[in-house]
Amino acid sequence: MAGRSTGGQAAAPGSASSLTPAALLVVGGVPDQGGDGAPKLGCETRAAYPEEVDRPDDVPDEFIRALRSLRTVTPRAEIILDEVPGPTRIAPFSAALTAEVRSARRSITAQDLASGRFVVLYDPAGNDAWEGCFRLVTLVRAPIEPEVGTDPLMAEVAWSWLTDALSSSGIDPQTAGGTVTRVLSQTFGSLSEREEQTELEIRASWTSATEDLSPHLNVWTGLLCQAAGLPPLPEGVVALRPRG
Repeated sequence: MAGRSTGGQAAAPGSASSLTPAALLVVGGVPDQGGDGAPKLGCETRAAYPEEVDRPDDVPDEFIRALRSLRTVTPRAEIILDEVPGPTRIAPFSAALTAEVRSARRSITAQDLASGRFVVLYDPAGNDAWEGCFRLVTLVRAPIEPEVGTDPLMAEVAWSWLTDALSSSGIDPQTAGGTVTRVLSQTFGSLSEREEQTELEIRASWTSATEDLSPHLNVWTGLLCQAAGLPPLPEGVVALRPRG
């Protein structure tokens, strides 16, 4: 994520800077350690906020507040979020999350239902193409039934999942755009015994008018669950962070 190098040194002036993967957690609070020692975000992160936060001097306050807003989101228990380095050549500051949706979090027999990526780009000077300072770039990928993949309306339906979710969340996305792709994978030779696989891929980007990015992260995690085929949570029920 943009702002500090992996060695903790500030980036050279005029270049896009990159924070360590744990930096987003340090900015928002004390990083939680998973079983492999790697920092976790979302449902794997403790809500602990020290009085003083170690943060790079060259990172704008607006970007820091935007990253903190992501920590307020509690995804469903089926979603595993991890922070990864953001792209360094697209914008002066960036952050990125990856996600996996699994039928059971800690079972080796659990099915992988969907995966994706959520990227935050920030340009303090604004970007004419974005029509704003914050650009969100998202990816959702999920396996689907072959007959569903051949439905000529599938792409329009999948895109409507995103637009409807944004609308119902009260978000007016600026300069939104994206693609919906259906991928058919066929295997040959030593892999010929494997069944054909059909995958749905939704790529979308839009501009946030505010620094509060929590509604946008909620929309993306909801889209992940919808693509994964998970039933929606009953009205009034909220996701809880699992213990351990």
